Order: sequence, then structure tokens, then C-alpha cells
Amino acid sequence: MSFDMLTMWHEMGWIARGVVITLLVMNLMAMYVGIERWVTFKKAREASQDLASKLTECLSSGDLGGGASTCQNELYKHSYLGHIMGPGLSEVATRLDRFGIDSSQRAMERASIQESRDLRRGMNILATVGSTAPFVGLVGTIFGIINAFQGMAETGSGELTAIAGGIAEALITTCVGIAVAIVGVWLFNYFNGRIEQITDEISISIQEFLDWCEKQVQSKNENTQANS
Repeated sequence: MSFDMLTMWHEMGWIARGVVITLLVMNLMAMYVGIERWVTFKKAREASQDLASKLTECLSSGDLGGGASTCQNELYKHSYLGHIMGPGLSEVATRLDRFGIDSSQRAMERASIQESRDLRRGMNILATVGSTAPFVGLVGTIFGIINAFQGMAETGSGELTAIAGGIAEALITTCVGIAVAIVGVWLFNYFNGRIEQITDEISISIQEFLDWCEKQVQSKNENTQANS
């Protein structure tokens, strides 16, 4: 028996073939999610960095309405910073006082919850692939061993030629299952780290904006007391 991939594929039983096909589909799903998340995060980060400089200019001039409008610009539709800061700026643009700041904080917290869900889209697929692929491969391993025993029973001996097909089948499905799991786990850990980084950036941005609002209100109150 030749041990090239094509020959081993033809020697496999239908169950083992089904297992390998299932694992390949799982791998394609994981790769699709990985590519989609990478492109999405890249666009979001670039848009957010550009938007951050625009918002800094708006806040420096006190143009809250302009900042809110900038967040809604089509150029920044992928920006996670725009998704968070837009509702907050809209609230304080109408009234820059304690009530406006509280409303702004609640609006940004709601937006950050939705943004976190969007960032984690597809992560359950990566987690499922990483955790279940070895067990899917194990199904093929079990049937490969069964086929090896059947070969022994049919020939009445334990020679390599009798069991080689079943053993090869078991090892191939095990190898594919582990390889697919490695891809899933690596992608999950990588993007999970990216999501945590983005979440930290969002939290810092929210706190810095609220601090800025507090300072503006404090300055307004001090000016009012001085004038009175």
C-alpha cells in the first residue's frame, strides 16, 4: 500500500472521509472569521485614529455639535471610537451640565455594550472550532482503529498490511483534528487580545471625555460665581 495522500483518501471509509470533510469545513469557517475580523479591526483602528485627531480639534474649540456630526460622518462608519463618542457628544451638546454629563455617560455605556458585541462577532465560531476539532478527529480515530481490527479479523493475522489502512485512517483524522484545533485556538487568542486592547482604549476615551466635560462644567460654574 502506497502512503501518498490520494491513495490514503481512497482507502478511507466513508465515516473517516466525512470526518475529514467536516474538519476542513470547520477550518474554512475559522479562516473566514479570522480574515473578516482582521479586515474589520484594521478598518476600525485606522478610522478611529483619524477620528481621534478630529475630535481633539473639536473639543479644543468647544465645538461639541461639530464633534457629534463628525462621528456620524460616513468616513468613520467603521470607527469604534465614533460609535461610542457619537451618542455621548450628542447628549452634552444639548446641555453641558451635570445632567448632560450623566446622560452622556449612560449613552456611551450603552453604546460600548453594543460595540463589544459587534467586536466579538464570530468569536464563538473560533472557540467552537478550537475546542471541538480534536474530538471530531477522535471520531475518525476510533473508526480507523475499528477498521484496523476488522482487517486483522479478515486476514487472521496482525501483519502490517492487514492493519495499515485502518491505522493510517486513524492517524490522518487525528492529525487533521489537532491541526484545525490549533488554527482555531491561535485565532481565538489573537483576536481576543485585540478585542481587550480595543475595549481598554474605549474605556480610556470615555473617562477622558467625561473628565473634559467635568472641567468645562467646573470652569463654567467658577466663571458664573466670579461674575456674580
